[in-house]
Amino acid sequence: MRAKARAVPMLRTTRAAAVRAALRRWRAGGARIAYVPTMGAIHAGHVSLVRRARRTLGPGGRMVASIFVNPLQFGPHEDFRRYPRPLRRDRARLAGAGVDLLWEPRAADLYPSGHCTRVRVEGLSEVLEGARRPGHFEGVATVVAMLLNVVSPDDLWLGQKDAQQALLLERMCRDLGLPVRVRRGPTVRERDGLACSSRNAYLAGAERAQAVALSQGLAAARRALRDGARSAAALRRAVRGVWRGYPLVREDYVAVVDARTLDALATVPRGTPVLVAVAARVGKARLIDNFVWRPR
Repeated sequence: MRAKARAVPMLRTTRAAAVRAALRRWRAGGARIAYVPTMGAIHAGHVSLVRRARRTLGPGGRMVASIFVNPLQFGPHEDFRRYPRPLRRDRARLAGAGVDLLWEPRAADLYPSGHCTRVRVEGLSEVLEGARRPGHFEGVATVVAMLLNVVSPDDLWLGQKDAQQALLLERMCRDLGLPVRVRRGPTVRERDGLACSSRNAYLAGAERAQAVALSQGLAAARRALRDGARSAAALRRAVRGVWRGYPLVREDYVAVVDARTLDALATVPRGTPVLVAVAARVGKARLIDNFVWRPR
């Protein structure tokens, strides 16, 4: 994936003050601002999100992205230190996708000594990913609130692959009255169906071939829904039936929940959007995937 030539070079800074100064200039000229926060290891999903956001801005709009591997959202035994950080490649990919300003904040600036304020979204933080990764979403909500305080975009763009995170941040922005529209881009997949993820870099050899079990299990659940299945247990069986053919896949969870509240469902009700979400470990990688079913 090569970066395309740009008429104006992408601005890049580590300083919040420089971000605010650039945004003041652009807003003075009437520009709308879109923002995509990332932890780097930029892949096709990030690029698609930036390009989608760029298209919605129209002429004169400005695209901001950030790269920050947020220590606050990693648990003590998670992969913070080994999380991929190919910074030069990331910068080129974001520039090629149309980013006007890339902010690379430093942890010491966001979390100076004595920093103790945390943002918690009750109800959405404790289930699914939150149940397996205590404190994770508190770290996510805290850092995104801080980033939004600096960028103050018109649109915040998030990916559907992280459906729980997107829902939680939508609720945070609504509850706190933040003047930003939260928008989602669809999950982008590799040719074999594996959802694009920075953690796919951990997959080696046979692990990569077996990781497609997540998307194939979800496809089986979708087919079951199309064929009339409405029991959550039946949908979970459909996923696990596929996974039995992939011995390197170790289930973390298979969940059928209300897509608006994340409440667990026993059956798929009429008129309620349903999120079928899965998480599994394949080698050193912990992967997630999902789809939303909107019954008629």
